[in-house]
Amino acid sequence: MPHTIKNIFYKKLTFNNLLSAHYRAKKQKNTKPEVIRFEMNLENNISNLLRKLQNNTYHIGNYRTFYVLEPKLRKIQALPYVDRIVHQWYVEEFIKPYIVPKFIKDTCACITGRGCHKAADIIEHYMQICKRNWGDYWILKCDIKKYFYSINPEILFKIMCKYIKDKKLLDFTKHLIYDNRDSIDGIPIGNYTSQFFANIYLNELDQFIKHKLKVKYYVRYMDDFVLLVKNKETCKLLKQNIEAFLHDNLKLELNQKSRYYSAEQGLNFCGYRIWPTHRLLRTRSKRKIKAKVRKWNKIWRENNLDFSIAMPSIQSWIGHACHANTYLIKQKILNNAEFLYNENKEYPCYDDFDLTYNDTIRCAKWNEESNTLSFS
Repeated sequence: MPHTIKNIFYKKLTFNNLLSAHYRAKKQKNTKPEVIRFEMNLENNISNLLRKLQNNTYHIGNYRTFYVLEPKLRKIQALPYVDRIVHQWYVEEFIKPYIVPKFIKDTCACITGRGCHKAADIIEHYMQICKRNWGDYWILKCDIKKYFYSINPEILFKIMCKYIKDKKLLDFTKHLIYDNRDSIDGIPIGNYTSQFFANIYLNELDQFIKHKLKVKYYVRYMDDFVLLVKNKETCKLLKQNIEAFLHDNLKLELNQKSRYYSAEQGLNFCGYRIWPTHRLLRTRSKRKIKAKVRKWNKIWRENNLDFSIAMPSIQSWIGHACHANTYLIKQKILNNAEFLYNENKEYPCYDDFDLTYNDTIRCAKWNEESNTLSFS
């Protein structure tokens, strides 16, 4: 693996690579009008995009801004479809093969084969080691205050310069970082490149913690990170060093929720409450799925339930719950989900909705004696 990226921009800029980026960008969006319009003249649209990138005439389109309420209020900025193709191409051809392999093994966000479940697995394993070696130990859990909005584009570009020596690619990277937004503070949450830029930005912190502070048991998932150490005094010192590094080098701050405490309390991380011996779902997760099931049941009784929304949602929750000790809560949720089965206690066929069952739902069987679902 080369230390820096050199003389590669035009080698990667091909019709086939842009076409592959289009196929990745359109996943789960085949019915979107802008995707349909783009595919109606696919070959010409890809050729025009290729020519613009080659001739230095490509310009980022205008953002569409909207807000989401879950898990909290966030401003999302979305680019036109053609720009999302460019982002897919940039990440797949340059970021993933050349920069992501330089990350530490214990950072888990937006990396193939790693995710929130992998992060939870790693930290639970580390907690078991610490419990065995130290008995009582301490947890330092931190996250960054308004992370995406606080990323400094100038610092981000300087970091990218360490990895990229190809002048054309560096100019293009600068174009992507600064783009045509009204504000130059932060990076847009809705961009595909943003999650990778954000990971690269905090890789500086990863390297500092692992190689300067010499912390062995450390895991990061985007802007949430956890350190396991032997005692309270070490936690206090590490927190001070981390705050100083973030302020001086990355212009970031820890939020007020960052704290250290005894490991007996367990760890709230990546959607789970984690101990060395077991893992539970967050109370908020259980509360939300119960509310959704009640709502879906009511709509189903009125014959207005959209299964294309309800089924993937409950499947997603069950997939998340399967990574914790949740046998009873899964059984309770499925028992209460009236819309999952018909009057004969048999699962209806949802082929009309082009849906597939989650393994947990498929293996659930109706128990006539107890009048409940059970799992094989």
